[in-house]
Amino acid sequence: MRSLLMATGLSIAMLVSAAAETSKNPVQLVPHRAVYDLSLLRSEGSRGVEAARGRIAMDFGGNACEGYTLTYRQVTVLDSTESGSRTVDTRTATYEAGDGLSMRFKSTSTMQGLTREGVDGDAKLSPDGTLDVRFKQPKDATFAADGQPIFPTEHLKRLIEAGREGRRTLAVRVYDGSDDGKKIYDTLALIGNRIEPGAGAGLEEAVRQDAVASSPRWPVTISYFTDGTGDQTPVYTISFELYENGISRALKLDYGDFALKGDLQSLQVQPTAAPACQR
Repeated sequence: MRSLLMATGLSIAMLVSAAAETSKNPVQLVPHRAVYDLSLLRSEGSRGVEAARGRIAMDFGGNACEGYTLTYRQVTVLDSTESGSRTVDTRTATYEAGDGLSMRFKSTSTMQGLTREGVDGDAKLSPDGTLDVRFKQPKDATFAADGQPIFPTEHLKRLIEAGREGRRTLAVRVYDGSDDGKKIYDTLALIGNRIEPGAGAGLEEAVRQDAVASSPRWPVTISYFTDGTGDQTPVYTISFELYENGISRALKLDYGDFALKGDLQSLQVQPTAAPACQR
């Protein structure tokens, strides 16, 4: 359970806050701080939970020239008759280069106040699509994989490109440094119809501000599968509405036996300046 929450935490952090530029119409990301309140959406099966609550808080900054920075925290409290109450607290800090070829990541996780070993590493992609990772924690070690995996920023870039082009699916391999830092996920994204600016009644106040309301968005569902296993059931699934400026709302985190929803409670959008370079 801790591994799933940690993995989705990292994925959400980067997917909610990261994006990239396209050659035809560069995506202008907005630095922002966002808070999402978590609650139980669905529960079933032997490992289901009776109640759940929590919060996601994230702070995103940077641009395509200098790279993107993110600090992220997710606290989740799960209550069940079988296992009692469990609190999982995951914190991450990441940096992704604007060209999508390198990433630094550091994460720690606690359960019931007990700190688990954190992960601290640097990842690079070579021109031939090989991934090389060097860890500082939990011990000095390396990890490598081929098959042209991509980082979350590039993943977002391709999602936005697909949405703009009216494509419905996107399948790529993604490395996000989650869990023990030695996992690559096969992902399948389903992309819905473009939602024009101003469409949709009853949206939360946080997304009514001009910096968000003037941007189109797409409903996106991404399923994460264990790399190379051929499993038909995803490890977890993330759904959200993705704005073209990199902000997201209406989160849904589906772990199979239960699902959480994330309601956007507050959003602070920072002023942006045009980067000095173009990528």
